[in-house]
Amino acid sequence: MDLTGTNWRKSSHSASNGGNCVELADAAGVVAVRDSKDPNGPILLLTRAALRSAVRSTPTTR
Repeated sequence: MDLTGTNWRKSSHSASNGGNCVELADAAGVVAVRDSKDPNGPILLLTRAALRSAVRSTPTTR
C-alpha cells in the first residue's frame, strides 16, 4: 500500500517528553500506525475495530 502523501497525526496518548510517540493515519479503510521517531520504519495496518480493541485492552502507565 502506497502511503506517500498520507496525513499522519500524533496520538493523544503519546508522551509529551519525546518518547512513546505513535502516529496514526486513515488509509483506504484501515488505520495506519507508525513510530514517529522512525517514519520510514515499519507500519502496522489495522481495521478500526482491531485498533479500538488493542487500545481498550492496553493498560496505561503514565
